[in-house]
Amino acid sequence: MSQTRAGTETEDSAYDVAVIGYGPTGVTAANLLGAMGLRVVVLERDAEIFTRARAISTDEEVVRIWQQIGLAERLKRDMLTERPVDFVDADGRTFLSAVPTPRGHGHPPQMFIYQPALEQVLRDGVDRYPNVKILLRHECLRLRQDADGVELTVVGTADDSVHRLRASYVIAADGGSSLTRAQLNIGYEGRTYEDRWVVIDTKMLKPWPDHDKLRFHCDPARPAVDCPTPLGHHRWEFPILPGDDEKQLTTEEAVYRLVARYGISRDSIKVLRATVYSHHVRFATRFRMGRVFLAGDAAHAMPPWIGQGMAAGVRDVANLCWKLDAVLRGELPETVLDSYEAERKPHVKEVTNRAVFVGRIITERRLPVARVRNGAVRALDRIPGLGHRLQDSKWIPVARYDAGLMARPRTKATGHQIPQPWVTGPDGERVRLDDALGGRWLLLHQGLPTTQPAWERLGIESLAVLPVGSRPAEGAVVDTDGVLLPWLTEHRVTTVALRPDAYVYAAAPAGAQLPPPPSGFAPAPRPATTTTQ
Repeated sequence: MSQTRAGTETEDSAYDVAVIGYGPTGVTAANLLGAMGLRVVVLERDAEIFTRARAISTDEEVVRIWQQIGLAERLKRDMLTERPVDFVDADGRTFLSAVPTPRGHGHPPQMFIYQPALEQVLRDGVDRYPNVKILLRHECLRLRQDADGVELTVVGTADDSVHRLRASYVIAADGGSSLTRAQLNIGYEGRTYEDRWVVIDTKMLKPWPDHDKLRFHCDPARPAVDCPTPLGHHRWEFPILPGDDEKQLTTEEAVYRLVARYGISRDSIKVLRATVYSHHVRFATRFRMGRVFLAGDAAHAMPPWIGQGMAAGVRDVANLCWKLDAVLRGELPETVLDSYEAERKPHVKEVTNRAVFVGRIITERRLPVARVRNGAVRALDRIPGLGHRLQDSKWIPVARYDAGLMARPRTKATGHQIPQPWVTGPDGERVRLDDALGGRWLLLHQGLPTTQPAWERLGIESLAVLPVGSRPAEGAVVDTDGVLLPWLTEHRVTTVALRPDAYVYAAAPAGAQLPPPPSGFAPAPRPATTTTQ
């Protein structure tokens, strides 16, 4: 040990992965990696969960990820589901009411959350894993990479102690002002919108009409977001207009004046906090530098209109963690980690562009344009077929990977995540598909299997999909919901090779050979990564 001006410097043992940041992205990574049996250390500068509810919604694909770590059902108990989304004009009349439509992931399509409660459940989940060490009130001052790993110089802010940790890889999920990204000198390109918004979190004291609906008040004079959140909370957001006193607008008196326009009285809500923030559209120029990976807001920031900021970070680590696990276990070559950015960055940009588009609809300030918008949408909504499409709020682009860890030649199914219906396993139990798949490489087929020597030599198991009404059988699942077989037929394939994240690596029609497994693929025994719920 040696003394430093900051305190005592010590050397700690090495870890497989160091996670910097313990918000939703970091804590999801800690759960995923912990379930995989890796040695993990998490660094978080704050002592407690951030009390402000930043994210207010999530979607079925993200809950499907939390299902992998056995927490989906517990998390859903604290969520509001199946709520309509209304776009309201300046006179309070709805000009479009959208209903979230399921995308096949096996959970409600949209759920409102109270972020502090959600993070607490995720943190409690990490406590299940003795292989995960949590260091609160610790910051990473320096990263130094070499051929074998990353050395992290860490300061404990409670006692000014300095530690040197080693990890094979680092996931930096330390937010939009990421110190890790700055240390690596990675650019963060994009723009910040001129508008600043006051975000108001309230405790609901008594309900009011339509309090459980998400409403976008598309009023050119001052747009507003009016959003239910669970556990008795409610969120309001208003832009700060020219001439407004930003500091004054966050006072309780100003908040009550803002919400009074919508019939909310002082005895209906208790103001918990009001904070001002700006909307950003930014992307890191690269998501990976050597053994360090940026995730969540450290890698990208988007405006909040379709509730995908937190969700994008959870998708990031779901994509990255199983690949790190495979590389650390020697199953896949290190080069496969380049597929993280190749797969995630295009989808993040597509989602961001969609959020910007929706935001423009909501925040239109030109009164003539707003009137045309309202009339046009109402007219289109009355057209048979088209109206249904408008009401079907599939705002979030499907994550289909066109580049990355995918076989060539591609098929219509390649790069898609297979849907997750309920299936009946060999033991006659009804389970969600991912729990039957077990988070592993697997061949899924319908009908009589076609021999796949390249995959079978590696010991990759095959699972048959049987039609509705079939008897349970060993090595098969019954398509109880009648979803999987139609999906395979629609994509004109009978056999798919699934990655551990249930994305289709390769597919083939009846009687055809699948493309070969990834170069250097050498499967190894591993602990289960899923928890049946």
